[in-house]
Amino acid sequence: MKVLILSINYWPEVAGIGAFTTYRAEYLAGAGHDVAVCTAFPYYPEWKVPQGYARKLAATEERNGVRIFRSYVYVPNHVTSVKRVLHEGSFIASSLIRAIARKRPDVLLVVSPPLGLAVSAILLSRTWGIPFVFDVEDLQPDSAAELGMLPRWALRFLYKLEKSAYRNAELVTTLTGGMRSRILEKGISAEKVELLEPRADDSLFEIEAAEGVAFRKRFGLGNKFLATHSGNMGVKQGLDVIVEAAVLNRSDDSMQFLLVGDGAVCERIQHKVADLGLGNVRFLPLLGAEDFRGLLAASDVCLVTQQRSISEVAFPSKVVTYMAAGRPVIASVNSGSEIEQTVRESGGGMVVAPEDGMALLAAIQDLRGADTIKYGQNARNYASRRWSSVRVLAQMERSLASAAGYDAKSMAREGSTR
Repeated sequence: MKVLILSINYWPEVAGIGAFTTYRAEYLAGAGHDVAVCTAFPYYPEWKVPQGYARKLAATEERNGVRIFRSYVYVPNHVTSVKRVLHEGSFIASSLIRAIARKRPDVLLVVSPPLGLAVSAILLSRTWGIPFVFDVEDLQPDSAAELGMLPRWALRFLYKLEKSAYRNAELVTTLTGGMRSRILEKGISAEKVELLEPRADDSLFEIEAAEGVAFRKRFGLGNKFLATHSGNMGVKQGLDVIVEAAVLNRSDDSMQFLLVGDGAVCERIQHKVADLGLGNVRFLPLLGAEDFRGLLAASDVCLVTQQRSISEVAFPSKVVTYMAAGRPVIASVNSGSEIEQTVRESGGGMVVAPEDGMALLAAIQDLRGADTIKYGQNARNYASRRWSSVRVLAQMERSLASAAGYDAKSMAREGSTR
């Protein structure tokens, strides 16, 4: 099966969509499929293109059997609504040029956001006479409406584009049951919408305590109780709630809040912490694989925070990562959200109201006095049942093959000829 993937994010990005797309593409290539990816130069979550990729219009690479075709993307220094539109538009245009020059695949896998890639999907699908699978990682029009990011006319355009994408796709896939329900509410038939859940990094199931000890020693963290937030530091994450909790707990030298990663609001949060003179908050940059494992092993509690305005169906990848690593989770999120349901269902942590620093701190202190090992074991067991690579990625392969018109017998025949 020949698969062409359109995704604005890809390796070496390790957060969010980039990680999702990379492991999916590499799994398919490892299973013997012909896989190519049209993507941007890496920029996320720092919103900065690394030196090795800077000032290029296009590049071609290969990694783990996947051919990677990169094209220009405008990356603003300061992200605004208008600049984000230009950012996404630049990639949609440049990647379409790169994609149309490729040989005809059997199926397209198109990752949204950006929702505008639906235009490319429809054009390529009709030009080549092939189906496309529209993979929804975020309900972009709904998110924009909830955050008040765009005027009404722009939102109307996005909703029309979204409807066209769903109508023309052979299959629509999405991350969670809540997101699937939201798509069905938009008038899409249930038979056309499937779950394509995130997969856990199976190596995280084997994290050892010694890795945490080494991490603490390297970064001078001693025996402090570590409450960690890692990944993208953007508007949606509502990180001010962690700062508020730190202010309330500033006299407790035995607890350290770690904010690890980068993003659009990172600098503002750093300035805020400095202005408040908070010695119990520490920032670390994005970490390499070994240090990231150490961070997870060292963390006593991992935090998931979101603004109150964020949709209840939003489901950040860090939830899967934390739980696979056997870390207790405290989620500062809306009641009834997909995250709340997952944390409560797993027995792997606690949930508090969003934007409430006092409630967040109380939960951290409650969990500190509880059996954190039990919470961690519950989290890991749940992650293993729900998000194991074998289950999740095999389902993805079957869904793509079905959309491309392959059945099990034809897939087996094709595999035998390789």
